[in-house]
Amino acid sequence: MNNWLQALENAGAILHGEHRLSTSATQNKTLITPLIHQQVISVIGPDSQKFLQGQLTCDIAELDQRGSGLGAHCTIKGAMLALYRLMAVEGGYWLRLSAELREQAQTNLNKYIIFSKAETTDLSEQVVGLGLSGLGATTLVERLMDRAPSEVNGTLRSGQRLVVKLPGKRYELWLPVSEAIELLPNLLDSAAMGSTEQWELQEIQAGIPDLRAASADHYIPQMTNLQALEGVSFSKGCYTGQEIVTRLQHRGKLNKCMFRALVSSDQLPAIGSYLHSSQREKVGQVLLAAPVNDSQFELLAVITKEQADNHSLMLNSQNGPTLELLPLPYELDPEMFERKR
Repeated sequence: MNNWLQALENAGAILHGEHRLSTSATQNKTLITPLIHQQVISVIGPDSQKFLQGQLTCDIAELDQRGSGLGAHCTIKGAMLALYRLMAVEGGYWLRLSAELREQAQTNLNKYIIFSKAETTDLSEQVVGLGLSGLGATTLVERLMDRAPSEVNGTLRSGQRLVVKLPGKRYELWLPVSEAIELLPNLLDSAAMGSTEQWELQEIQAGIPDLRAASADHYIPQMTNLQALEGVSFSKGCYTGQEIVTRLQHRGKLNKCMFRALVSSDQLPAIGSYLHSSQREKVGQVLLAAPVNDSQFELLAVITKEQADNHSLMLNSQNGPTLELLPLPYELDPEMFERKR
């Protein structure tokens, strides 16, 4: 990994620790973003599908048909410990997640895998990711892979490279470190290097949640709209936390969900920062945030729906900056917010 970080610095990246970078690029038709804030765990073996089907919220059999998708690993009480993008590979799966959570997430998986014919491996020193976005992203993928997946969550493999289609004009490319180092100068002839914050802003605008150390073990999947992104199955059978997650869907009422918002502030809202309404304190918390410009930030936040629907929302205190709620690119089922009998 040190070789990869050195290659990024040589290409003009400004590193902020091992998991974040900034660049001098502001706007470009095409961006190449090193995904150093994310890492991959592999789950390989004859029982890999069966094992993950019994642990994660998503339907692994359906995911196999698409190639990729989101899924969470929960506690027995339904709180998400890790949120993955799964990618089907030969003999099993790659699980991409926040680098902050990789070590603990692998430990949690290993608690249950001991009797399965499958094993987990930390690929963070072997495989790195690049985010490709913008008008020229598809052309770049076609150049690297001969063609590009056309459907969201579709994947393609070429040698040891794996590309996933994301919402919008975006892709994730995962490949060996040595190949990434070799390819980087050529890619940057056709695109500018994007920053971690620019990529996170695109994720926020797509309404895609993620977990960090400060937000793990806080939310059940529906609070982050994971069901709207095909990251939760309510029919596949048992998995860790399934009883709580399914009971809420069929018999309960969801009081909190994830909203997208814009706020003017003099600093980036920290993950876990409280939101307050004009009527109540601590009605929500920031899940992710990224700058739009020097004084404005977009964020995803889990908020009590009744408060968000009916009252003004403020960051940090009831006298803090006011949030402007923004639309999400998908609809939430209104029946989730009604009491079932």
